[in-house]
Amino acid sequence: MRLKSIAIVSVAAMLVAQAGLAADWRSIASDGEEHVEIDKARIARVGGGKTMAWSRLVLGRELKVDDGQTYSAVEALNRYNCEKRSFATVKRVYLQDGKPVKQESIATPKEMQAAPDSIDDKLLVEACKFRTVGEMQKIAKAADMAVATDPAPTPEQPPKAMYADMRRAGETKQPSLYPVEATPPAKMGLSPKAELAAKAAAEMPPPPPSAQPVQPARSAAGRANVDTYTYMRSARNTRKKAAPVVEPPMAAPVHWGYAGEGAPANWAKLRPDYATCGNGKRQSPIDIRDGIRVDLEPIKFDYKPTLFRIIDNGHTVQTNVGAGSTISVMGRQFELMQLHFHRPAEERVNGKTYDMVVHLVHKDLDNQLAVIAVLLENGSENPVIQTLWNNLPLEVGQDVAPSVAINLNGLLPENRHYWTYMGSLTTPPCTEDVLWMVLKQPVQVSAEQIAIFSRLYRNNARPIQPTSGRLIKESR
Repeated sequence: MRLKSIAIVSVAAMLVAQAGLAADWRSIASDGEEHVEIDKARIARVGGGKTMAWSRLVLGRELKVDDGQTYSAVEALNRYNCEKRSFATVKRVYLQDGKPVKQESIATPKEMQAAPDSIDDKLLVEACKFRTVGEMQKIAKAADMAVATDPAPTPEQPPKAMYADMRRAGETKQPSLYPVEATPPAKMGLSPKAELAAKAAAEMPPPPPSAQPVQPARSAAGRANVDTYTYMRSARNTRKKAAPVVEPPMAAPVHWGYAGEGAPANWAKLRPDYATCGNGKRQSPIDIRDGIRVDLEPIKFDYKPTLFRIIDNGHTVQTNVGAGSTISVMGRQFELMQLHFHRPAEERVNGKTYDMVVHLVHKDLDNQLAVIAVLLENGSENPVIQTLWNNLPLEVGQDVAPSVAINLNGLLPENRHYWTYMGSLTTPPCTEDVLWMVLKQPVQVSAEQIAIFSRLYRNNARPIQPTSGRLIKESR
């Protein structure tokens, strides 16, 4: 979707103002309790080959801001230049228990180059991908021109890191961060389960309060742009010398899922920002019944053929699509961001269950979410789903970007009548105020297509949640 100048301003303002809504944090790198994430739900192209995106550094411990308040995470709004592979931080938000305690805008954002294979580079890649065919060709051409005309970087200047830029320029003390380093090449092929096992086997304890890491020399003006990775490596070496006694490894935090300790009944207990999963009043999915039959406005679908990236994220098979596919309903336009699958279908209709469901997740310029749910039942083969299954990744966490395009109109039934109600995301953090529209006519998929998904996820459906007196409307 090409945004005009006024839309560019609206997107940037929305990303700054809506820092806590409808987040979809995805891990980029982690080390112990610290990890770096990017919010896939708040990535917006602002024209000129640039993209705005939120990233987050979770510290795993508490630090203090100037006024004495403590924080345990820092979110940063970054502007990425996808063609020049650079970025600038325009806003920081310091959080404690998921709530902002301090915010600061950067008056003069400093453009920095993302070093190859660095965490900043990984964040840039995530922020800049998922292009349509036309966008990808334009970016590729611009990148070739940039390589031919841009001077080579000066060797004496160390690569800059997002973590350094999350600090205020006036800070005089370097936070003693537990290291978060780029994944070594030897580990690139590990699955998340293997990486988790490797982390659990690590013998390095957290640094004692008295241990002071060796910091690289730097001027006062350059404190906000130190080579954080050099600092982290020296900090790691210092800790090894200061703490020769090897302590048992810390237990890995429980990750959310659909069985065991991370099962849906325990989601609210796993992290403070998952509390809504337990105390929310408009949670999804629900058993759809007792709706009022009215003349609902038809949903206007405007889905375009698009390239896609498909990933097995450990919870489902998710497909991220290019810009330009939209729905219009209730006077608002929502853009399609991604689609994913559940087995069995999470929604029920008067107690009836369906074999599967596909959720098509949309977002408008005010960052409000709208989900179209298409119920899937055993029948004939669906060509769109077969194309997705043909390109399934071989490993959890791996994504595939095939050259083939898909037309998502092939996932929609002929009859577009629907039920609608307000609900939530069906996965943590279970954010509410999500507009749900469940199409009444199921779409057929073959038994073989159902069986393929079942090989990966036999049951990845959240249990039915209380309706709590919500109004449900349906097309008559």
